Amino acid sequence: MYRTTGGRARGVLGAVVMAAVLTAAGCGSGSDTPDATPGSGTGTSSPKGSASSLGWEFEHIADFHGEISDLAVLAEDDVWAVASENSVQGADPYLLHFDGARWKREELPDALGTTDYPPVFEEIGDAALWLRPRTTGTTGGANAWAQWDGTRWTAVPDPPPASAGDLEATAPDDIWALTAEQTARHWDGARWTSYQLPYTAADLAVAGPDDVWAVGSRSTGPGTETGNGERYAQPASMHWDGTSWKPVDTPLARFEEPIPPEPSAGLGQVVVLDSGEVRAYGINSFNHGEVEPEPTDEYIRLRRDGDTWVDQEPAPDRCAARTPVGQDDNGLFLEGNWYLTDEGRCVKITRHRLPVSTGAGKSSNQSLWLSEIHRIPGTDEWLGGGHVQVNQSGDPFSAPVVVRLKRGG
Repeated sequence: MYRTTGGRARGVLGAVVMAAVLTAAGCGSGSDTPDATPGSGTGTSSPKGSASSLGWEFEHIADFHGEISDLAVLAEDDVWAVASENSVQGADPYLLHFDGARWKREELPDALGTTDYPPVFEEIGDAALWLRPRTTGTTGGANAWAQWDGTRWTAVPDPPPASAGDLEATAPDDIWALTAEQTARHWDGARWTSYQLPYTAADLAVAGPDDVWAVGSRSTGPGTETGNGERYAQPASMHWDGTSWKPVDTPLARFEEPIPPEPSAGLGQVVVLDSGEVRAYGINSFNHGEVEPEPTDEYIRLRRDGDTWVDQEPAPDRCAARTPVGQDDNGLFLEGNWYLTDEGRCVKITRHRLPVSTGAGKSSNQSLWLSEIHRIPGTDEWLGGGHVQVNQSGDPFSAPVVVRLKRGG
């Protein structure tokens, strides 16, 4: 499962990594090309065949100001979104549900308890959907989760016994969750088993029952000394082989001398491609603003080649700094509404402007920010959830939207 930074908490390291990436790239998990429209030039070559003319079209525009923070697509006629409406009291979260005919607003299920933050969806295998609190701040401190069975919401009988960060599931009886910086828990259908991880973990990915990866950072061992008394966190990776979690040799990251202040390197994302290849993404950064001239942050892009981590082939143009949020048969969807084809072409996914009936002026500056995208099961179409940020004089606002990916001929 792929997640953007807005779709799931990835821990402190993941937030730091992604903040640095987005600052350097000049964008977020949305569009950095204001007012782009389908068919407009982007300065990059268009891929041939089924990946040509990629464009988002509006599937649903909510009639309030706010955003969609998460999306789950179980079927063409069973789509769920976590929406938050801006109000004087702050963000008011609730659910939107599409049943194939219309979108309907629904309150958060009672089984979830009370939470101050928008909850998070977790798709469990092919048929189950869980809704969990983003933090443990539920009424009475209870860790209450809800599950959708296609008809109604009920309580998850045995949620993880702690606040979960990243969670990955291949089936209802094979679920992994990060519940602390160095703790992973596994559900086998009967119980949660806790495992101590070798290093601090920010993200995990499941390649198979006995093939699970976690990435993060370490603060001890080779490369963690700078020579001036500062610690230099290094990228770290770990692997579950069906018996235990073991540390995996991971390339060091290091600035040339003089090393800038408070250096830190780590991995914030790991993904398993449909081919089975494992890839990891991170950054080598430091505390900016203390020295001149400053070095440039360095992106870490690794892939498994047999038993070794090696550098990925660099992505071209605007795709170089971006990380995957999804995959189809022709390439990778990247954060910021970009697409990297299997042939190595970097393509901007275009989009429409909001209609003026929403209150968006004809000359307003509009950008699409997607928190989540999912393939519609059984199709080659994708839905994305997020918001359009409208910047205009006197009345800026954000419009919650669900968009559908269309491909040209």
